[in-house]
Amino acid sequence: MGLYDRHILPRMIDFACGMGAVMKTRSQIVPQASGRVLEIGIGTGLNLSFYDPEKVTEIVGVDPAAEMHGMARERAAQIGIPVQIVGLELGQIQAADASFDNIVCTFTLCTIPDAVAALREMRRVLKPGGKLLFSEHGLAPDLPVVRWQNRLTPMWKPLAGGCHLNRDIPALISSGGFTVREIHSSYLKGPKPMTWVSRGWAD
Repeated sequence: MGLYDRHILPRMIDFACGMGAVMKTRSQIVPQASGRVLEIGIGTGLNLSFYDPEKVTEIVGVDPAAEMHGMARERAAQIGIPVQIVGLELGQIQAADASFDNIVCTFTLCTIPDAVAALREMRRVLKPGGKLLFSEHGLAPDLPVVRWQNRLTPMWKPLAGGCHLNRDIPALISSGGFTVREIHSSYLKGPKPMTWVSRGWAD
């Protein structure tokens, strides 16, 4: 891992994923979580301030990017909820079956190499009646935008930590064994190939 991946990329991701419109979508999803929560791709901890300490008993944050854990731990210390940060590959969740009440996954499915396998692991560790709460950017509905997403993705991936601009998020979630129950999709402010966001929940 080079200087860019260790020091520059984490700060860039924290800045880009912490912009106003992105944080607003986080604020619409994360407060719905309750009980014991698994956060997939906790990154620098941008979601942590949105958890409700009266509803959430524990957060287990999974992320293979150890260079981001320091910022996440700093944010975790400010929220009054026990937070455990685990540096595991996102496709290999080391937890018992049906051990989490809710799973939170925001702006993460774009980077996981095998997103379907990771979603099947999420399905395995989610309790019956639990929810997968998601907010993800992905494949746009407009063909001209899709063409740009397909053109840009090969160049974008190495600059943005493996991020794919053109993943069909609802289809991925369904392929992972979930049923999408509620979804809201729209463009955020910014370049359209990067800003088609779908948020909602699945079980």
